[in-house]
Amino acid sequence: MNAPLLFLLILSAAALPSATPAQTSPPSGPVIVADFSNPDLVPSHWTITLRRDGSGHFHSDRGQPAPGETKEMDVPNVDREFQVSAVYADHVFQVAQQHNWFNQECESHLKVAFQGWKKFSYSGPDAQGSCTFNYSKDKQIQDLGDSLMGVSETLIEGARLEMLLQHDRLGLDREMEFLAEAAKDGRLREIGAIREILGRLEADPEVLDRVRKKARILLAHAAT
Repeated sequence: MNAPLLFLLILSAAALPSATPAQTSPPSGPVIVADFSNPDLVPSHWTITLRRDGSGHFHSDRGQPAPGETKEMDVPNVDREFQVSAVYADHVFQVAQQHNWFNQECESHLKVAFQGWKKFSYSGPDAQGSCTFNYSKDKQIQDLGDSLMGVSETLIEGARLEMLLQHDRLGLDREMEFLAEAAKDGRLREIGAIREILGRLEADPEVLDRVRKKARILLAHAAT
């Protein structure tokens, strides 16, 4: 093949359209976002973005704690992916669907103590919707808020365990005691979302045997 012809073929190939990420990547599916804010708490603000398959993203802003309330091992801002069970994800989306994808009034307008503002949002190809409340008379909505707060607490606890493992291994004993009790009474939800750090604790010969045992029990609980 002579040089001029080869040059023309190269130019023709370069002119062909190429696939871009936007053309090849599948469209994003429906998501539910829970947004919580209370300036009197640490963290003062967090968001959970949940997809139908149970995968999601968690972000928290620590905020400024009140004087005297700062703990030595308070977790800084958290920003990470997570995975909850398919059963839990199905429940969240079922509640959203049963409440018209949050296109309704959620706030009770009752004179109750401030618990923090919760905003639920749904975004999908079939609908869009959102509602905000401090306290809801709708039991399903109120319970959903409580359970998502429990998931956020689990994810924050996971970040705290990572800090303790790195900086204060002896402090893991007390923290794991709290985590086991809180998981048992329902304050923490979806323990499987912090499976990775629990697995590291279970396998680490340099932490206390009590810590390893509690991690093993929590992992078994998360698998049920």
